[in-house]
Order: sequence, then C-alpha cells, then structure tokens
Amino acid sequence: MLGWIRDRLLRRGPVVPVVTLTGVIVAGSRLGGRGLSIESVAPMLRRAFNTRGAKAVAISINSPGGSPVQSALIGARIRLHAREKNIPVIAFVEDIAASGGYWLACAADEIIADHNSIVGSIGVVSAGFGFQDLIARIGVERRMHTSGERKGMLDPFQPEKAEDVERLKRLQAEIHEDFKRWVRERRGGRLKASEAELFSGEFWTGRRGLELGLVDGLGNLRDWLQARYGEKVRLPLVTPRRGLLGRLGLGSRLDDIGPATLAAVEERWHWQRYGL
Repeated sequence: MLGWIRDRLLRRGPVVPVVTLTGVIVAGSRLGGRGLSIESVAPMLRRAFNTRGAKAVAISINSPGGSPVQSALIGARIRLHAREKNIPVIAFVEDIAASGGYWLACAADEIIADHNSIVGSIGVVSAGFGFQDLIARIGVERRMHTSGERKGMLDPFQPEKAEDVERLKRLQAEIHEDFKRWVRERRGGRLKASEAELFSGEFWTGRRGLELGLVDGLGNLRDWLQARYGEKVRLPLVTPRRGLLGRLGLGSRLDDIGPATLAAVEERWHWQRYGL
C-alpha cells in the first residue's frame, strides 16, 4: 500500500487508463440494467480521457454484440473524445468482439486480440419465435387491433407473411450498409480480404482475423502496453460508479425477478451464438 501511494504521489511511469466493456450491447433499460449502453459507458469514457497525463486509452472488449444504435453511439463517443484530447485508442479483445462488439473495437486506432479470440460477424441478425400453432393447440384466440396497415408486422402469434419478411430484410440491409461503411472508414487499407468474405457475417479467431486485417496484432493488454510504454506503465481501471443501494446490494426488487430472468435468457442467447 505504501509503495502504491508513493508511486501515485511521484507519478512515476506513463499512464494508460483501461476501460472495460463487457456484456451485450443494449439500451439502458434492457437486460435488467445489465449490458453496455451509451448511458452506462459515457461516464467511464469521460473519466478515462480526462485522466491527467494519459498516453493512450485502452478499451478492453468482451462483447457478442447487440443493438446497432448503441454500438454506433458508443463508437462515435470514443472517436469524439480521441479527437478532442488527441489521445490514441487501443482496443484489446478478450473472448469476443463480434457484431456490435467488433463495431466498438473499430472505434480504436489499433485492435489487439488473443490468438483464440472471436472477431468479426459483420452483419445483422433478427431472431424470434412463432407461436401460432401453440396457441391454436391450447385453444387460445389471438386478438390484436391496430391503426396502421403494418403495425402488426411480424406478430409472433400470427403466421409469418412473405411481405413482412422482405420488409425486415430491407431494414437489415440498411443497417448492414452502415456497419460496412464504419468498418471501411476505420480499417481502410488494412483489410486484406474481399468484402464479400469480410462482410458475410462470418466470424474468425484472432489469429485468422490478423491475416484478414480485422485486427492489428496478437497478445494481451498488460504485455502489449508494457512493451510499448515500459514496464512501469500504470494501468488504472475505469469502472462504473454505483450508487449507495447498488454498493449495498439493495438495488433489486422482488418484482424484478421475472423480467431479470427473461433478460438473462436473452443475454445468454447472444453469447451462445458464438459457442461461448
């Protein structure tokens, strides 16, 4: 403890704050408050980039993706701070940076992954269930009244319509184009494979990602930063700040159990898509 205090007072060694982004990317109210959103991430980014004397900001990513909107907002916020502070950003992939997780990684100036990390999945997915046969079997009548011709589109309790699926695919294509545009902007000439391959939605190991130009190097955060900034580099972790109730473990209520269970199922689905 005394050595840590002495180092802090003397400010020995360069500083690279580390922001950890772990979880599914969702709007703030989804997944029972868990996950990554601009609401939860913005305060950490602000603190990291405002760290006095920071040589760079490291972003440690472990995310299977999620909301394209929240991914874009977080990525844009990282770039905004980097430009304002003129500080380089280095992303380090842990288990996975796929789909929206890779979107976040592309906000960095460099991407470093483990040999066995999962990277890529540059695509868009929508998933759901069809319950029309189930409710017919148990004698339940579905009643839905809408104002607007397409308001009931893709209702899981009604048979799927070809025109609704086609409309959904057009929406997905627009989002996919934005994703591809972002990767082109951030990775540029570093990409080493055809767009048909890279933007197919496929995902790869970090080792293969390096060959494809999706990442810039292989290694782990501490070793990489010590090699670049010296063994005395200080890596302060920037973590979310919790309120008093959260610190005391009193932030949840009994009536949240049901929604939290559904949120956990949804969260688990995102990870299992990649075998994790």
